[in-house]
Amino acid sequence: MGLPRLRQVVLAAADLASTCRAIEDSLGARDPFHDPGVGHFGLANAVYAIGDTFLEVVSPVRDGTAAGRYLERRGGDAGYMAMFEVADELATRARLESLGVRLVHDHSHPDIVDLHLHPKDVPGAIVAVNICTPEGSWRWGGPPWVGAIPRYDPGGVIGMTIAAVDASALATRWAGVLGVDVVDDGVAHTLALPSEQRVDFVPGDGVEGIVGVTVAAGLSEPVEICGVRFSPSRPLEEQ
Repeated sequence: MGLPRLRQVVLAAADLASTCRAIEDSLGARDPFHDPGVGHFGLANAVYAIGDTFLEVVSPVRDGTAAGRYLERRGGDAGYMAMFEVADELATRARLESLGVRLVHDHSHPDIVDLHLHPKDVPGAIVAVNICTPEGSWRWGGPPWVGAIPRYDPGGVIGMTIAAVDASALATRWAGVLGVDVVDDGVAHTLALPSEQRVDFVPGDGVEGIVGVTVAAGLSEPVEICGVRFSPSRPLEEQ
């Protein structure tokens, strides 16, 4: 698949255990990876593989965390982060600098460069862009994905919907960050990703954030988790 590509959607929840039960009951996901590294941010987490994409839940375990403040602003559990794999570190850094996008986290491992963007510069979610070596690996999915691409089940996250006060402007901002175009079909402003995924921006009636995720396997009917509507994919002729 081409890049850029949405690799991981992150939910923020006050109760990690109950949210994990909802994910496992609804999506059939199992055996999450618990990353001890998120403890640095005052969080506990669970990362579920869905195909070669991932769904993560983070939950604050101490006061004063960015995720905790986000939960307070949103008034409860909510979509939190969108993490993309992109192709070229130097081009990505140059693009972000030209757009005046600040970094709130900039960290590198031999297999991945992880850049988190300032939410005031790129609203709608905490956006992260990652450059992976080899392409398609994904350290945040757990040890089997560190610098490697293990065998994985079919399916995956194939869509995400962002509610925005100004959907056109926000779509244009995200498109600039990712180096893609925007397609306006009269209903949503959609990032023209080469990965056959959809990232749609729709009017939010004052709400701005992740409100929908579409998955290609494991879900038979829509369900709401952390204030996000998870929907099954449909055959192309029905879309």
